[in-house]
Parts: sequence; structure tokens; C-alpha cells
Amino acid sequence: MPDSGIEDLLRELSPQVLGAVVRRYGHFDLAEDATQEALLAAATQWPAEGRPDNPRAWLITVASRRLTDLLRGEQARRRREDTVTQWTLPEEHLAPAADRRAADSDDTLILLFLCCHPSLSPASQIALTLRAVGGLTTAEIARAFLVPEATMTRRISRAKTGIKASGLPFGLPPEDRRAERLDAVLHVLYLIFNEGYASTSGPDLVRAELSGEAIRLTRIVRRLLPDDGEVTGLLALMLLTDARRPARTGPGGVPIPMSEQDRSRWNAEYIAEGTALLSEALPRGDVGQFQIQAAIAALHDEAPGSGETDWPQIEALYELLLRLSDNPVVAMNHAVAVGMARGPREGLAALEKLDDRITGDHRFHAARAHLLEMARETAAAIESYEEAARLATGLPHQRYLRDRAARLH
Repeated sequence: MPDSGIEDLLRELSPQVLGAVVRRYGHFDLAEDATQEALLAAATQWPAEGRPDNPRAWLITVASRRLTDLLRGEQARRRREDTVTQWTLPEEHLAPAADRRAADSDDTLILLFLCCHPSLSPASQIALTLRAVGGLTTAEIARAFLVPEATMTRRISRAKTGIKASGLPFGLPPEDRRAERLDAVLHVLYLIFNEGYASTSGPDLVRAELSGEAIRLTRIVRRLLPDDGEVTGLLALMLLTDARRPARTGPGGVPIPMSEQDRSRWNAEYIAEGTALLSEALPRGDVGQFQIQAAIAALHDEAPGSGETDWPQIEALYELLLRLSDNPVVAMNHAVAVGMARGPREGLAALEKLDDRITGDHRFHAARAHLLEMARETAAAIESYEEAARLATGLPHQRYLRDRAARLH
């Protein structure tokens, strides 16, 4: 039976080992293979032989030796093929033991920057982050995104090839590009969380393993960048949002809207931690979009009941968020907040001003249906609920929206 303590430790050390090996040798794709073999060796040997005094150094040493074998094999293959671009590996790159810096440093943040390289598509960034930094197997990532394992294997292989072709050195980006690249890292973690919290396809509304992984990785980034307000804001947002997960679904996994949820089932520890993180981040200076979204989430979480939600403040926060981001989903949420704060007619008028980037999305029609229902325009609300159900890709959302329409008949 697997030792869960060892499994958790290997999961934590995986990106640190991969980062150390890539920094020393390069060859991201081969280093990833070597790291996986070292992790497998540890999972097999440690339960029987005991953990080494320095688990990370042990893993780096084993991965380095395995990478040496892989590189020698690659060198031999190239010689056999008589390629024009023959090369010889310098002897120092074949050293079997990891150096002291490799054993003592944590390259997880650098690895995250590498996986979120701007030359990669968002789908490739997500897949590679979950594989290299999250330690998920290709099969686990494929199941999470409901694609065949072979498809996910190709996606990850293309991502590795893209990094290799970019010639990007393993290291932190230059100072003038660091903020941009950190934004990409946080965006990828946000996308992973959202897919776990509200799945866009498949039979389940929630995929707790994905949202949990996003929270875990964001905690790592915050540990490495404790003074960055947006990193702290993102972690607060995830915790304050995920706190509602226990009450979000009913029998059969059908969504329960926030106004109808049993708030006693919300995760009080997550709410307390998220609120404390937000209080720590906000006074630091410039406020970014994740901090604002976290503040909105906190207002929802701290309201004793849906009728006591501070909608005027939420509307004001969405207005501030709109100044930072030309995001159609933000504009839609702002329109809903207007409707809740000032009345459904004003909310519907705000929805009508949105462009076609969002009007073809099921969330737009669901929001419109809700405001129409509040305005007692029953026939129009039914039509909008049915249109939202037609456009929704996730089965739980489809069932919920059809049920809402049926209740109004």
C-alpha cells in the first residue's frame, strides 16, 4: 500500500528536482523523463529502505545519473546516424553527483516561468505546468480535461518542443519582462482553478483535484514571492471562492446558486485565511485585478445571507475592475451587480450594451434570464434559460438551466 507521506513529499519535491536538473544540464524534455524515473525509484525504495537524510539531494543525484545515461544514449544515437550536427557532451555535464547549489536551491518559480513561456498556447502552458510543476501524470491531466491520453501526450510533447525551439535559457526572465511573465503564470494558475471550480465540459460541475492543485501551486508561488500583492490576491481569491464548494451542488451534481446555498456548509477556515490574505495585500500599494476579485468574493462570503449582500459595494468594485481589464465576463458580472444593486431593469439595460464577445456565451443568457425572472418577465426568462441551456457545454449547467426554465412554465 502506498505511503501517503512519501507520495506527498515526492509531489512537493518534484518541481524542485526538475528545476535543479534543467538548470544544471538543460535538455528540458530529457530532464523531465529523468526526474520521473528518480521519483519512481524513490516511491519503490524509500518505503522499504527508509527516507534518505536529504530527500531532495538524493532525488537530484539519481535524476542526474539517469539524465547522464539518456544523454549518452542520445550521443550514441547521433553518432550512429552520422548526422552533420554531431556533438560531444563535455565531461563536466556527465558528472553523476548533483552540486551543492542544486541540492539547496528551489527552482520552482523559474520552472513555472519556463512552462508559461509566451510562445506556448494557453492550453499547452496549462498542460505543461500540471505535468512539470504539479507532478500530475499525463493520464491524470487527460482525464481532468476530458481528452484522450494520446492527445494530451502530443500536447505536452509540442510544449516541450516549443520550449526547446525558443532557446530560452533556464533562469528568471530579464527584469523588464518579469512582470509580464509573472502575469502569465498567475493567469495559467487562475485558468486551472476555474476549470476545477466550474468545469466547462463533462458530467461534473466541480473537479476538486484541479482547483486543489491550483491552490497548492499558488501557495508555492506566494512562498517564493511573499511581497507580491497580486500573488497574494490570487491565493485569497481561490480560497474565498473554493470555500463555497461544499454547498455548490445538490443531488446529481446539479448546481445550487449562491443565493440558495446553505452557508453553514461553507469552509470557514478558507474564508478566514482568504480574508486575512486580502487584508495583508490591499494596503501595499497598486491594487490588481486578482485583489479586486478577492474583495468581491469576500463581500459574498461575509454576508450572513444573500439578502444582506452589499451589492452597491460589489458594483463599485466591478467598475474598478473594468478600468483594469477589458474583459467581457467582468462586464457581464458588472451588469448583474447593477441589476442586484439598482433593480433588474437597470441590469438588463447594462447587459444590452455588451458586445458579441459574451452574448454568444451561455453565461450571458443565464444572467439575462435571472434578471428577467426578477423583473417578472416570465416568457422572456424561459426563452433565455432555454437558450443558455442550449449553449452550455457542461451537463450539470444544462440540467440546472432547463430546470429553471421548467419551474417558470
